[in-house]
Amino acid sequence: MRKLLSILGLLIGSSLPTLALAACEDLIDGDARYLACRFDPGREEIRLHLASPEGQVYGGFASLRRQLWAERRVLTFAMNAGMYHDDLSPVGYFAEYGKVLKPAVTGGGWGNFHLLPNGVFLMKDGKASVIETKAFVASGLTPDFGTQSGPMLVIDGRLHPRFLADSESFKIRNGIGVDAEGQVHMVVSRVPVRFYDFARLFRDRLGCANALYLDGTISSVFIAEEKRMDRLFPMGPILSVSMPIPQ
Repeated sequence: MRKLLSILGLLIGSSLPTLALAACEDLIDGDARYLACRFDPGREEIRLHLASPEGQVYGGFASLRRQLWAERRVLTFAMNAGMYHDDLSPVGYFAEYGKVLKPAVTGGGWGNFHLLPNGVFLMKDGKASVIETKAFVASGLTPDFGTQSGPMLVIDGRLHPRFLADSESFKIRNGIGVDAEGQVHMVVSRVPVRFYDFARLFRDRLGCANALYLDGTISSVFIAEEKRMDRLFPMGPILSVSMPIPQ
């Protein structure tokens, strides 16, 4: 990452501001392996995105990176950020720049999203939270950015009650959690894992009392430092971490 910042500094003829850079590491837990990245929302810009100012759904990291560059921002990290329909529109609540594009979905249904309780990841005034959906609705919060997905992995320190330690459902999974210090943890498994083990990682290794599952098979990340840009599937909502280019 520091090499990237130096290169950018040369390109724009100015030194870039000092930032608390993301700490990404490989974690091993039994037979499971994960890529876990930590961000400080007080010092790094975490946003959610769906479509360009012209209304075109980004669908992937490359088009989002171009848009942020046009806004004089450098994309340093990104991840798919919740479930979506065939037209790439979000299944549940979604807010971008304070505007609610889709209200919260509180009813039941089929699939992981409706494996209740589900929840919302949100950014408000530079602070991050993961909140169970019904509690979020009752709170009346108006996030700057927010995305609903499901199921919750960890709810107030407890694993989701439907998760089984001996489940035979193994998939690539990605999720997000917030620890007691307000740090945001974004994780993607490098091998197929159970929900139970994924949730336990957030609670026991990363210290997240609340964590949210984002998706499975389509789990994708962009990491500028590693020159990694997954293009597995088209994406709906996307989480980004970016930094400004000095004027």
